[in-house]
Amino acid sequence: MSETVLYDFPHSSAAYRVRIALHLKGVPFHSQLVDFRGNEQRDPGYLALNPQGFVPALAIDGQLLTQSLAIIGYLDATRPEPTLLPANPAARARAEAAAMVIAADIHPLNNLRVRKYLADELQLAESGVSRWIQHWIAEGFAALEAMAPEAGLFGGDSPNLVDICLVPQMYNAVRFKQDLTPYPRLVRIDTALRELPAFAAASPEAVIAQ
Repeated sequence: MSETVLYDFPHSSAAYRVRIALHLKGVPFHSQLVDFRGNEQRDPGYLALNPQGFVPALAIDGQLLTQSLAIIGYLDATRPEPTLLPANPAARARAEAAAMVIAADIHPLNNLRVRKYLADELQLAESGVSRWIQHWIAEGFAALEAMAPEAGLFGGDSPNLVDICLVPQMYNAVRFKQDLTPYPRLVRIDTALRELPAFAAASPEAVIAQ
């Protein structure tokens, strides 16, 4: 069987999600760095693999997959244990909706290419870029806090897709100096998740230390 290769960048929250899922599923993989600082994501060789020039991309089972939620969906379909989404259709829809608050509503507005466009093309000062980032995190986190359970994880006793999306976004929130005081449930869940081996092994610091 061919080696599983994750095209990765330590501080990409989308790649971070996939690293967590791979560790939760117990899938051995090799992390292949795509250095965004050197603009390697725009190299023709990488664009031939992923025309969007994003990470993650995952080479697995003879396939090359892109987009973090699609990759996680594939892993959950092909490696069912531990499951990352409820079997009940309504519960599954609610979990997917909460995950999309992060993956579709917060993250795309704050990723590197948007920040670069704001700074380089629109000439927005660093303080303005920070206000932009913090505004959209706050908008999404307010909704997610209301969706969060009073006890336990989003997945109950074990992590699910929402938990996988939450930890990288909380990591970003700290990087961007977001005030997390209004989100005690999210802070509680994030703190509990970071203690789990799969989440610790997927952290940017763990990847950098490899």
